[in-house]
Amino acid sequence: MARDLAHLLRTLRNSCALASKQDIAKVSSILGADAKAIRLGDDCAAIPDGEGYLLLASEGFQDSFVQSMPWFAGYCGVMVNISDIAAMGGRPVAVVNALWSDTSDSAAAILRGLQDGARTYGVPVVGGHTNLRSPHTALSAAILGRARHLLTSFDARPDEVLIAAIDLRGRWHDPHPFWDASSALCGTHGAERLQGDIALLPGIAEDGLSRAAKDISMAGLLGTALMLAECSGVGMTLTLDAIPRPTDAPMERWLSAFPSYGYLLTARPEDAATIMTRFHSRDIAAAVIGQCNNSRRLDITWADETETFWDLTRTPLMGFAP
Repeated sequence: MARDLAHLLRTLRNSCALASKQDIAKVSSILGADAKAIRLGDDCAAIPDGEGYLLLASEGFQDSFVQSMPWFAGYCGVMVNISDIAAMGGRPVAVVNALWSDTSDSAAAILRGLQDGARTYGVPVVGGHTNLRSPHTALSAAILGRARHLLTSFDARPDEVLIAAIDLRGRWHDPHPFWDASSALCGTHGAERLQGDIALLPGIAEDGLSRAAKDISMAGLLGTALMLAECSGVGMTLTLDAIPRPTDAPMERWLSAFPSYGYLLTARPEDAATIMTRFHSRDIAAAVIGQCNNSRRLDITWADETETFWDLTRTPLMGFAP
């Protein structure tokens, strides 16, 4: 198993998805010096505003994805942005988009997906930019939210536990690594469920049960944990067998997945059961999958064998370490 674990971690470590997170270091080297009140490296920019924070985030999508799945790309323009807002302990306010298209039919499919996502999650699309005479099709979307108390990438602490909460009631969008537990729920009943599921995160923040969280991104679960560890200046030990996973999902594919509803949170050990009960009450899988420590390494255990996935003291990832 140790050999299998080493091979698995080497494959994930050399993935394009994780390499794309390393590209962020180039951005941080330029923009990081100008970041004063607003810390770079989080799921959203958190802008102090009155008794809380305005949250601002944006997402861009690969052209190949937009061209092959235009409706779903539009839907994701809302879904993934809302996930970023929730990961910061916030509630969404409004979405804007930027759309370039070479055909009106393609643009219509993207916009229908965007509108279906907006209706499902109960957040309006309030404007944007449109070009229907572009030589290619591309999409980006931005979101505004508001938080009373933040969940951040910078506040995980040694001796806290790491919790994974993932909605396993989904399906793959082949050939992409997307685990979609959302788009099939378009409609009144599904909308109520999804909006209630998203509201769990700000509730956890407002009740002081957690201070640190990230949504599981294209970097996969291990890559997301690594981003959280780097920003917080901690290390983590994760147990693969503890990760909530569909019964028919191979470990490598699942660790590379981008789930529509998937979050990592850290918490004091005494608060972990309360947090997990809130997810379980809505039929969302949640489990303690690891522990934070002072090592600044991400160590992985599988079937009683342990290997180091990444040593941040030797190799930074995004360049946002404290």
